[in-house]
Amino acid sequence: MSTPEQKRRIEIYDTTLRDGSQGEGISFTVEDKIRIARRLDEFGVDFIEGGWPGSNPKDEEFFERMKSVPLRHARLAAFGSTRRAGIRAEDDGQLQKLVQAQVPVVTIFGKSWEDHIFHALKTTREENLHMIADSVAFLKGEVPTVIYDAEHFFDGYKADASYAIECLRVAWEAGAERLVLCDTNGGTLPDELTEIVQGVRQALPNAVLGIHTHNDSECAVANALAGIREGAIHVQGTINGYGERCGNCNLVPVMASLRIKLGYDCLLEHSLEHLTGLSQYIDEIANLVPNTRAAYVGRSAFAHKGGVHADAVLKGASYEHIDPEAVGNSRRLLISELAGGSSISGKAAERGIDMDRKSPQTRALLGKITEREHEGYSYEGAEGSFELLMMQAMGTYRSLFTLKGFRCIVEKRGDMAETITEATVKLEIEGEEQLVVAEGDGPVHALDSALRKALSTFYPEMAGIKLTDFKVRVVNTREGTAAKVRVMIDSTDGEQSWSTVGVSTNMIEASWYALVDSVVYGLLRCDNRA
Repeated sequence: MSTPEQKRRIEIYDTTLRDGSQGEGISFTVEDKIRIARRLDEFGVDFIEGGWPGSNPKDEEFFERMKSVPLRHARLAAFGSTRRAGIRAEDDGQLQKLVQAQVPVVTIFGKSWEDHIFHALKTTREENLHMIADSVAFLKGEVPTVIYDAEHFFDGYKADASYAIECLRVAWEAGAERLVLCDTNGGTLPDELTEIVQGVRQALPNAVLGIHTHNDSECAVANALAGIREGAIHVQGTINGYGERCGNCNLVPVMASLRIKLGYDCLLEHSLEHLTGLSQYIDEIANLVPNTRAAYVGRSAFAHKGGVHADAVLKGASYEHIDPEAVGNSRRLLISELAGGSSISGKAAERGIDMDRKSPQTRALLGKITEREHEGYSYEGAEGSFELLMMQAMGTYRSLFTLKGFRCIVEKRGDMAETITEATVKLEIEGEEQLVVAEGDGPVHALDSALRKALSTFYPEMAGIKLTDFKVRVVNTREGTAAKVRVMIDSTDGEQSWSTVGVSTNMIEASWYALVDSVVYGLLRCDNRA
């Protein structure tokens, strides 16, 4: 194992645009790929694998477009395979496509395992060695840097160590700058991987090694870090672990662990401060919901729900393995039936409200939250509703209107007729009764429109409050159609976003509760700013 004195800079090789795009449900346009490449370059990765120019028109267009996109730090890599059996490397059309991409780096993969040599390539062990050597030598004469990915290396090593090593040797002697050991099936465990990398180091002491792992055994990150600690100076993976089957090695925790935990030099000086933003940006372009529990960058990565934990954190004790700000994340105190007085007072302090954790108001608020959560409410993601409860407990809440009643009518006449939704709302506002009717695309939209119409005369600030998302979840599924539902509404006033919650056995009523909280919270925010 390497000692601190032997540690060198670790190269970060991102293959989100190639290996990551092979993940189920992921499809990048050419524009998407260019945007991601720019962001990865700004972040400070060393290599960006853009795709396989010989495999599809989209990747060919990407490499053509990238000729006019300057990269400040990263080097763009094209990916392909060794030549076909029985032909010269210079006559292989796929290798010619790699050269025509005009990139500074070409990465090719070759076989290390006779199972694939016989069944996939349908050739001999000897010809496979020639295919590796010929392809590397040809590319070495055409492009500045050639990286060799030893596909299925660990499976091949377990089957025949001497032959797997020989595949590496011929690639190295032909001029490959990096020999990347690939756990393509993702089934190798860290102790096995450590032992095999040590064997490679002994057999090829001068070779520069890289590591490429997959997550089929949930060990991709651990395996990548183990490979680096055993001498690899180059690590391949994808942002957020995108990839085929169970995904590739997730570079997000790898990069953070290399810098923060192991003290290796990688990326740019301040890259990690933007790690959470990078993760969210790639998810956004991929149209995927971010993993809230993702290590380092997830929304829940530094969230504290238990009262004992929150109390300790606020007193300076550690329940966090790093400073959240080191990776661009932040601490969150969650409010639930598990919360304690410290959670409440800490949450209040975030909003500039002074609440003693032992005060009667705090205890009353805790009791209210416990009661509400038993009914099906959840305040972890509904901080707008929680703050309204907090105002009520502190006596600072101001009632803006009183509901006299509401009604929703949904009408459809015939299979082809348009569905019409109408809501009627009766409110008392500043002593005046308001009865308004509005139509909408569904009952919640109609209620929202009617509420806005009723309030806008008295509160012109309503125009700036927008509903941005609406989510419904069944709380007690065993009750079937009589089950309670929890509605979460996200809103914004252009400066801040907030979420509110409502619960009822009636979805319209649950939506009304969440909607009212959303509007009231937004209007009281306007009051506070004034």
